[in-house]
Amino acid sequence: MKKVARREFLGAAAGVGLLTELASTAQASEPAEFKLGVASYSLRKFPRTQAIAMVKQLSTPYVSIKEFHLPIRSTPEEIARGRKEFEDAGLIILSGGVITFNKDDDADIRQKFEYAKLAGMPMITCMPTAKLLPKLEKMVQQYDIKIAIHNHGKSDKNFPAPQDAFKAIQGMDPRCGLCIDVGHTAEIGVDPVGAIRECRSRLFDIHIKDMSDLSKEATQVPVGDGRMPVVDIFRELRKTNYRAGVMLEYEADENDPLPGMMKSFAFMRGVIAGIQA
Repeated sequence: MKKVARREFLGAAAGVGLLTELASTAQASEPAEFKLGVASYSLRKFPRTQAIAMVKQLSTPYVSIKEFHLPIRSTPEEIARGRKEFEDAGLIILSGGVITFNKDDDADIRQKFEYAKLAGMPMITCMPTAKLLPKLEKMVQQYDIKIAIHNHGKSDKNFPAPQDAFKAIQGMDPRCGLCIDVGHTAEIGVDPVGAIRECRSRLFDIHIKDMSDLSKEATQVPVGDGRMPVVDIFRELRKTNYRAGVMLEYEADENDPLPGMMKSFAFMRGVIAGIQA
């Protein structure tokens, strides 16, 4: 996974300025294709109002809403109030999820798309069974809401790797795509950079994270502190002209995640600035 490449990059970055200095100016110059945001699952221990305030501290407008912060079974009025709270804070809702589709129940599937519509989610990051994909495709066509299948590595019987989902959606509506979770991808021995390259035509979302042991998704650390080929990931996204969300899904330090999330954003912004330079 080109561990040497990152060391070379950091050395080069040091030659033109410290990463912290790069990060301080990168926010204004981030290329349009890199929408750095937050998967609100990172803030699952905090109520919605506090989670929104924490996202704002990261100086990003982009958020993917997990059910902890806007329950799926809420009333339409409750969903509208929750959406308004996010939007009033200046946040842009890129998606909702991960939302599971594991019931062969038309009413359940439709209710989740209704939820996404009311919540202002243009895309559902989802974990479906392979059997339900045709029904989800019909809902995509009816609601004009994209789906991005999230691979879940070792625990996923349907789509452990991005390539598994990519094969399953061939021939389906072009609004059916993928969310590549780089951690779950790496843990099963698949190169995240290669997966991005192979699946680029249907890549709608990225869950970014880092691990000290790439074979164990549970060994998460702030982005830049582990062994994930982060620099090569961003290089590949830029090369493929990726323009959607790169959402930090920070699962470590669940009771105090903000310091690690801030460190992750600073590193990623430094990487982007270095690539631009």
